[in-house]
Amino acid sequence: MSLKKRVLSNGLASIFQKGVRVLEQLFLVPFFISAWGAAYYGEWLTLTIIPSVIAFSNLGFGSAAANSFVLSYAAGHKQEAANISKTGVYIISIMVFVAMLISTVAIFTLDYFHVFDKSLIDSQEAILAVSILIFSQLLTFYLQLIEAYYRSAQKAALSINLITSKAAANLGAGLLVLLLGYGIVEFAISQLLVMLIFMTVYWIKGRQVIGLFKIHSGVKDSIILKDITTKGLSYLMLPLWQIIYFQGTTFVVRIVLGPEAVAIFNTVRTLSRSFNQVLYMVEPTVFPELINQIGKGDWKTAQKIFRLSILGVFALSAIGFVFLAMFGLWFYGIWTNNELEVPETMWYLFISGMLLNALWYTTEMVFRAVNQPRKMGIYGIIAALISITCTYLLSRQFGLNGAAMGAISLDLILVFLVMPAGCKIMRMSVGELFSHGLDDFKLLYTKVQLKFLSSKN
Repeated sequence: MSLKKRVLSNGLASIFQKGVRVLEQLFLVPFFISAWGAAYYGEWLTLTIIPSVIAFSNLGFGSAAANSFVLSYAAGHKQEAANISKTGVYIISIMVFVAMLISTVAIFTLDYFHVFDKSLIDSQEAILAVSILIFSQLLTFYLQLIEAYYRSAQKAALSINLITSKAAANLGAGLLVLLLGYGIVEFAISQLLVMLIFMTVYWIKGRQVIGLFKIHSGVKDSIILKDITTKGLSYLMLPLWQIIYFQGTTFVVRIVLGPEAVAIFNTVRTLSRSFNQVLYMVEPTVFPELINQIGKGDWKTAQKIFRLSILGVFALSAIGFVFLAMFGLWFYGIWTNNELEVPETMWYLFISGMLLNALWYTTEMVFRAVNQPRKMGIYGIIAALISITCTYLLSRQFGLNGAAMGAISLDLILVFLVMPAGCKIMRMSVGELFSHGLDDFKLLYTKVQLKFLSSKN
């Protein structure tokens, strides 16, 4: 399959995946409330924070092992790739064991202080359901490494479709449990069963697709182990700075401007970033091909993918900016039942951040493609801390408008930090990114035009 067809397949799979994820987040909510009641459902959401935090701890090591595997395999170093897989499974298994210990201690500590007794949910049911969900989340620790098998075999679309099928199965199983009138334990069991079946099929199919392990069994390598551990800790910085930024700015607005301002600040930020979900579909579409081309040493193709991605996402963000500028506040009024009053300046500041976000967020994937996340993590933490400080100072001076200025300062800082560094990794300058990128688009437009004319004739 050609590069264009693979990118198209990845794009279609990502669109479908995003649709199912939206359904997963929204569709079951009325059924939960109908079956359990709003208060009981709220308690359940609170309980699910525990397994969600546990799942977060895997993000670094899974990404480090997966990206190392793809780069080695694409470069033709098959035995090294097999060794990375073996070592990756080893360190991920250690993480699973550590997470199990932490989870056990956390649950017993919460139970000792009678935290579960204060909930509307029976304490024993709560502990059992949370334990099941934690075990289900621990299985996902292996997901990213297995996903690397599909990416290396240039079957990323198949991987995305299988993961989407799992999400759809979770949705169906959860709906069935709620319609039959069962409680949280049965709901948790249904999610675990789906996860067990999915991970088994996903793992077997992944090994079949790549075919590597028929010849190379792989051995645990101490050098690879150290490298994955070091890079894994660096990958953990990526979600860490986002937590600092989002929770920190929210906390500052609450302290300086009060609870109603927090409601306005967070709802405006949520709606103004809604179009970003469309932009974020580009990354899973092009990233598998970008990392494969870099692994093969085909920098010319990798650079073209990078340029088209940046300018394409920026063009989409410009369309989104115009749309939200025209209709965003109108929809916000309907969405919030006109109960929150938003300063127009604040709205335009927030949606302008989307243009900046399109540039640095798309560039960010380069750091992961070459498996060098540390610099991006440092940039993110620096920008987050500066943004929180700016939000505090400016909100004291200019209210919600100042809070918006402080919030989007992160995007502005990251554009100036991330883009030059990303372009340097891709062996080009920022000027070349835009000038050559425009040439790429002109060439692409000409090809499409010629193809259209030939089809008419």
